[in-house]
Amino acid sequence: MTTYESRDQIPQRYTWDLSNIFPDDPAFFIALEDAKQLPARFESFKGTLAAGGAPRLLELLRVDDEASVLLGKLSNYASRKSDEDTRDNHYQDMEAQVMNLFVAIGSSFAWFSNELLAIGAATVETWYDDCPDLKLYKRVLDRVFRRAPHVLSPAEEQLLAAAQDMAAQPSNIYSLLNDADMTFRDAVDSTGATHPVTHGSYIPLMMQPDRALRQSAYESLYATYQQFRNTCAATLGAQAKQQQFFSDARKYASSLEAALDGNEIPTQVYHALIEAVHRNLPALHRYVALRSKLMGLEQLRYWDLYVPVVEGIDPRYTYEEACELILAALEPMGPEYLSIVRQGLDQRWVDVYETPGKRSGAYSAGGYGMHPVILLNFQGTLDDVFTLIHEMGHSLHTYLSCANQPVCYSDYAIFVAEVASTCNEALLMHYLLDHASDPRMRAYLLNHFLEQFRGTIYRQTMFAEFELKVNELQASGQGVTADALCDIYGQLNQDYYGPGITVDEQIRCEWARIPHFYYHYYVYQYATGFSAAIALSNRILREGAPAVQDYLGFLKGGCSKTPIELLRGAGVDMASPDPIDDALHYFDELIGQMEELLQD
Repeated sequence: MTTYESRDQIPQRYTWDLSNIFPDDPAFFIALEDAKQLPARFESFKGTLAAGGAPRLLELLRVDDEASVLLGKLSNYASRKSDEDTRDNHYQDMEAQVMNLFVAIGSSFAWFSNELLAIGAATVETWYDDCPDLKLYKRVLDRVFRRAPHVLSPAEEQLLAAAQDMAAQPSNIYSLLNDADMTFRDAVDSTGATHPVTHGSYIPLMMQPDRALRQSAYESLYATYQQFRNTCAATLGAQAKQQQFFSDARKYASSLEAALDGNEIPTQVYHALIEAVHRNLPALHRYVALRSKLMGLEQLRYWDLYVPVVEGIDPRYTYEEACELILAALEPMGPEYLSIVRQGLDQRWVDVYETPGKRSGAYSAGGYGMHPVILLNFQGTLDDVFTLIHEMGHSLHTYLSCANQPVCYSDYAIFVAEVASTCNEALLMHYLLDHASDPRMRAYLLNHFLEQFRGTIYRQTMFAEFELKVNELQASGQGVTADALCDIYGQLNQDYYGPGITVDEQIRCEWARIPHFYYHYYVYQYATGFSAAIALSNRILREGAPAVQDYLGFLKGGCSKTPIELLRGAGVDMASPDPIDDALHYFDELIGQMEELLQD
């Protein structure tokens, strides 16, 4: 486990290069001053579209593209610098200034939907013939017309835009509490030795064979979250309130409908996921029973869920070894894809190691006019290798979308985001299984694969169901209290994991450590994305180049089509529950393979 006490100790090759966004802070502030002219520029178009016709509308949309690129760079630079050390108030202030600018621009552009709707879809259709360049934006404009029932008056739109900064505060407060302020007491192993507990070290500690160490780390982590349970409940309750406020204001039936409508996803997809997972809960109960049997435990505890059930195998990797491994695993993706991965690894897209104050977890970020970057907190485990290939999948999706789409279609919907990352993970697992000659190593990898299913389909769907229930609790007028949240979360754990595991007080409070509950119904897409990725990776390995070309077409598609249409083009239909059921039937088959390998 590589540990650094400060960022300046890390060799430069292990830190990300943000100069592609801005070379330094002064350049950021120069661009920020330029961007401050944007609200006035947007205001200058107000009331002129009908008279100005197609040329005036085209001019406005091009200014909007310009603003998207500039704001994307400002936001990325400030947020990435802040995430290097969340305790640094300088970069927190830069983030706040960018957010204020977002709000100002949103307010200055709030009139647009109303003015476009007043002109009408029929008139705009005639403008495409008058101004062929405007046809580029047809899907952009059609999406505005599609959401007409949820567009308010200009004054109301301006008010909602001005409220965005306030609406972001529950997430901001939680992030500062979780990443900057919370600390955890050291864990103690069976010999009495101590081990630091951090966001980055927790899961590696949960994978250690020493059960006393796992239990100590588990109790250390949750002791802190239980101490702050009421504060965390208040921030999550505030998040649910702001989501309901915007949902009600825009006349949606629920905050779920409001969140999914932006990505053109029917709410039935969300509900169908939960229903499909419920149908397949017996497979998860079977897995829990197998894990308990293989570990020789009468009753499983939550600190037993992550440790590999095959003892004596603990593959460790340097960062360089992890890079070589993901390159080998991605060979089936072909030379175009691999060359971009190599570029990312060689040109410092990745910020590798954990330091005090650095944002926990991992992500990929980027946008038009910059290369993507990846935040890791690399500890050298197999999970970290999967995290690297996962985030590289996001980065390749961003890179290819931006390289092949105009600005207005270069972003992609959240619904498809997790497909690119988890397809990479599936390819890595297939590669590792194909090269595992030792039956015990194969069993170890099967266990890891089973854990991916458990963690990505079952666990994330449980999160999705929890998030839905929290927002339903808020909508019903009941209090979103710590006790209510613990009751909901405890019951879900009982339902999902079954009688083979003890639901204790600590796990009832786990909701308090999940930052994704502040991401507006994000987590369900991990489960749908993983299911799609299983289908797509199998097709790539089975069919080769034709499947790769279809898949690359999906990655290059940005948001030029709806997410469902883009995935159909790649070869999977996520409007149907079949991919979920198929993936979980495969999970059940893998359990059978695991039982056969370890039956002695």
